[in-house]
Amino acid sequence: MAEEQTNLEERIIIKDQHIKEIDLVNRDPKHINEDVVKVDFEDVIAEPVGTYSFDGVWKTSYTTFTVSKYWCYRLLSAILGIPLAVIWGFLFALISFCHIWAVVPCIKSYLIEIQCVSRIYSLCIHTFCDPFFEALSKICSNIRVALRKET
Repeated sequence: MAEEQTNLEERIIIKDQHIKEIDLVNRDPKHINEDVVKVDFEDVIAEPVGTYSFDGVWKTSYTTFTVSKYWCYRLLSAILGIPLAVIWGFLFALISFCHIWAVVPCIKSYLIEIQCVSRIYSLCIHTFCDPFFEALSKICSNIRVALRKET
C-alpha cells in the first residue's frame, strides 16, 4: 500500500511539472514588453502651449485613439493569436530540437576531437620548440649590456 501511495505521488509530481497554471491577471510576469508596446495617447499626440484644438476634439481624439487601439489589438489577437502561437511554438520546438540533437552533440564531439589534437600539438611544441628556446636562452644569457655616458 505504501508503494502504491509513493508511485501515485511520483506521478502527481511528474504531471505537475508539465502543467503550468496561467496567470490571467499578470500576463507579462517577466516584463518582456514593458517599454515596447506601452504606448498611450500622450506618448503619440501632444499639443504644445498656444496650439490647442477644441476641448471636444481633444477628448474625442483621446477616446478614439484609446478605444481603437484596444479593439484593434483584441481583434488582431483573436484572428492571428492562435495561428501565430502555433508558428512560434513550432519555431521554438525546432530551435530546441536542433540545439538538443545537433548543436550540443557537435560541440561535444568537437571538444573531444580538439582535446586529442591539443595533446599532439602540446607534445610537438615541447619536443621541438622547448629545446630550441632553451639553447637560445643559454646563448643570450651571457650577453651583457653596459651603458656609458660619453662627454
